[in-house]
Amino acid sequence: MSLLLAFLLSLGLGPGLGTPPRAQAPVLREIAALRLPGIHGRIDHFAADVKGGRLFMSALGNDTVEIFDLRTLRHLHTLRGIGEPQGVTYAPVPGRLFVASGADGTVHVFDGAHYRLLRVVRLGSDADDTRYDRASHSVFVGFGDRGSAGLAQLNAATGERMATIALPAHPEAFAVAALSPRIFVNLPSAGNVVAVIDRRQGKVIALWHLHGARGNFPMALDERDHLLFVVCREPAEVLVLHTETGAIVGRVRCVERADDAWYDAARQRLYVSGGGGAITVIARQASGSFRVMAEVPTAPGGRTSLFLPELSRLYLGIWGRHGQAEEVRTYAVRP
Repeated sequence: MSLLLAFLLSLGLGPGLGTPPRAQAPVLREIAALRLPGIHGRIDHFAADVKGGRLFMSALGNDTVEIFDLRTLRHLHTLRGIGEPQGVTYAPVPGRLFVASGADGTVHVFDGAHYRLLRVVRLGSDADDTRYDRASHSVFVGFGDRGSAGLAQLNAATGERMATIALPAHPEAFAVAALSPRIFVNLPSAGNVVAVIDRRQGKVIALWHLHGARGNFPMALDERDHLLFVVCREPAEVLVLHTETGAIVGRVRCVERADDAWYDAARQRLYVSGGGGAITVIARQASGSFRVMAEVPTAPGGRTSLFLPELSRLYLGIWGRHGQAEEVRTYAVRP
């Protein structure tokens, strides 16, 4: 070996080594962003009308619901007159938009085509997260405080209340199973537990305690593999629970002050967005365990999000603080 070649090899610049290894494509790539100068305050939950190409955003601090083009983020419409909108859900058949008000505990039901108000449902106090259940053609809404909390089941076409399931404390995120009659509900103010509801019985059948973890707000469900992802804030970690027993089968660190979590079944990933200024991407390994795949920087206040598997897109709302404007971003999910 010549002295020159030996010297180049020592620097990593020999044949085949002079080109640095190709960087891996980012797991999430920002493809669009829209600043919202006319909107002020906290941004809460999102929903989408995929067929109609619309994105709905609860601007809680602005007392409005903002509607955007799903692909371009062009602003389409503003709904006013809803105090502190929180949960928002679009029921595609027959096309109804449900918006939960944290200010007065009501749910506003709109005609999804022309945004005409059809009904106001009074639940009590602090109407919060919402979920659409295709099987029962209904929308579930979490509401209330200790002594008056529950999940209300509303008819997705008329908004009429079909049932109410009592809970021991205010419900945060919840997951409605499609393959069983269960609903899993985060109850951080009831001692950091997960409530398990049987819809057929209309009541809580179990309370799972999260020993050593507090502030369980976001949640996501992998029904196929019987896994429930419960995201906690103290410490900032994801607890992986078995959906039949409630046993904790895994723990993975995540972004601080998490507010939303989404399971990507096709890629076997979990996306967790939080106010710590990042989206944590957690991937399932061949062994069945989970590990952090990427920590995608966003911005402080980038808490709430929405993942749409049909489009391989993730939408993020950023609460503008410290001189930063409110913003909504779109990320493309990479293979």
